[in-house]
Amino acid sequence: MNTHSPHIRPIIRQLDEAAANRIAAGEVVERPASAVKELVENALDAGANRVDVTVVDGGRALIRVADDGCGMTAEDLPLALARHATSKIDGSDLLAIRSFGFRGEALPSLGAVGRLTITSRAAGADGATISVAGGCIGPVRPAAGNRGTVVELRDLFFATPARLKFLRTPRAELQAIAEVVRHLAIAEPSVAFTLSDGEREVFRADAEQGDFFDALQARLARIMGRDFIDNALAIDAERDGVTLTGFAALPTYSRGAAVAQHLYVNGRPVRDKLLTGALRAGYMDVLASGRHPAAVLFVACDPQLVDVNVHPAKAEVRFRDPSAARGLVVSTLRHAMVGAGHRSSSTIGTETAAAFTSEPVEAVNNPQSRPQPSLLARPTAYAAQAPIRPTGFAETPEVAPAPPAQDFPLGTARAQLHENYIVAQTTDGFILVDQHAAHERLVYERLKNQASRRAVTRQALLIPEIVALDEADARRILDLTEELADLGLAIEPFGPGAIAVREVPAMLPRLDAGALLRDILDDLSDGDVSDRLRGRLDAVLSSMACHGSVRSGRRMTLPEMDALLREMEVTPRSGQCNHGRPTWVKLNLTDIERLFGRSG
Repeated sequence: MNTHSPHIRPIIRQLDEAAANRIAAGEVVERPASAVKELVENALDAGANRVDVTVVDGGRALIRVADDGCGMTAEDLPLALARHATSKIDGSDLLAIRSFGFRGEALPSLGAVGRLTITSRAAGADGATISVAGGCIGPVRPAAGNRGTVVELRDLFFATPARLKFLRTPRAELQAIAEVVRHLAIAEPSVAFTLSDGEREVFRADAEQGDFFDALQARLARIMGRDFIDNALAIDAERDGVTLTGFAALPTYSRGAAVAQHLYVNGRPVRDKLLTGALRAGYMDVLASGRHPAAVLFVACDPQLVDVNVHPAKAEVRFRDPSAARGLVVSTLRHAMVGAGHRSSSTIGTETAAAFTSEPVEAVNNPQSRPQPSLLARPTAYAAQAPIRPTGFAETPEVAPAPPAQDFPLGTARAQLHENYIVAQTTDGFILVDQHAAHERLVYERLKNQASRRAVTRQALLIPEIVALDEADARRILDLTEELADLGLAIEPFGPGAIAVREVPAMLPRLDAGALLRDILDDLSDGDVSDRLRGRLDAVLSSMACHGSVRSGRRMTLPEMDALLREMEVTPRSGQCNHGRPTWVKLNLTDIERLFGRSG
């Protein structure tokens, strides 16, 4: 209902400073985690080597951030609580920003919605403290303390009680705060961080030594786990003044949600659609549906090339040349996946070993829990355990030993199980390969290589294959006639809703054209709009590869299996199939011996 009347002129009023600060706080301080982010960023901007965060009741009752940075003088404290007062910039160039903060809004906003106390001491000066509650600033008073700053925020949102209704449980708010601290701890690996809830330490990261790359690797191992580092590819690239560094996990080390993605621009944690889209595109044809890549990536460039003054929360950025930044991320990630070759996540082998376990872990890991023969008794014991020969059967000759496993990364083929799984022996264990998934990737990479050179050899069909579709789908396929021709598939219309397939790629002579065209239609429906052309071509090639690869159920000879293994070792991205599933898993001898209780 419209409560305004054209006959009543509304009065324009100047809001007082307290109301203005509360409105600004709504943009800057969304929840306790937002307050922690602003205060920790201030500490980092002050050159802190250590930041300690304490929260009570999920940040509602207390947020305390202590640092050992440069500190402030008594004269600085009132200015720190004034809106748009900052030491980070002089205001002459809003694109020359090299710090986390620059707006001068955080402290006055926090003081407008809570009870804020700042105690600080600069080198060579006396300590001082100042308090503000609901926008009312108190006097500066002397205070004792070490160099640095301690900020205490109590009773958050007491001045805006409506905001309290939107907060989640204390546990959920603490988790959000922990995530903020982790993000910033990754950005500054040489700084020590702690987070406690007043009773226990929730998070701790000691300062890491070495250059940034070494310190980052150690910090990520602590925060994201050793498995991430063991299965991550080092990223280091530069183009047109923009650098990209960090770590990106193998496709087979993926997650069910985007919780392991940390993106930074000039050291600032960001949630940027351009970069997340580029990250997704970099893994476009190597990631399973519904899976998300794990990566920590740092984009660095001249501050003049990126605008961080897009939103008060400073989580969004805008690049002067978005295509250059996006292109660098996509091409670097794809190049890294190519360089990874046949690598697959080491965690898959661990999961495989766990799947084999058939008795309680305690028994498996404790061979002493079962009787063991002495060293002198073992020959007799082993002889007693030998299979009993049935009477009445002739002696069988000794079976010739298998040739030794050569030192190939994927070993030497020994057998085929269930007409789909290749067993290969390595010097320190064995490999299990999904023959269909592996060959599908090999064919796909061959097709992509040929397509990039417009060199796909075509073979004419003796009798064209006629595929019936509905008219809309037929038009969609016919719109791709030229692109499909580049991929070795020659089609033409054959009446309403029908398509004639006249030529197919020579490497896929037994192609089921009807099934292929229907799969192409499905793949196009799932394509990424931002990569439509590339995605369209790759979707077609992927469908071709799936239809033309070695099928499950086909018996293979040992030489054929070995040839497949050798080709996998030299083919990019062969550690996962076109759909992102692993093509092979490895069990080390130590894992196998543990399964049989022989690790004691």
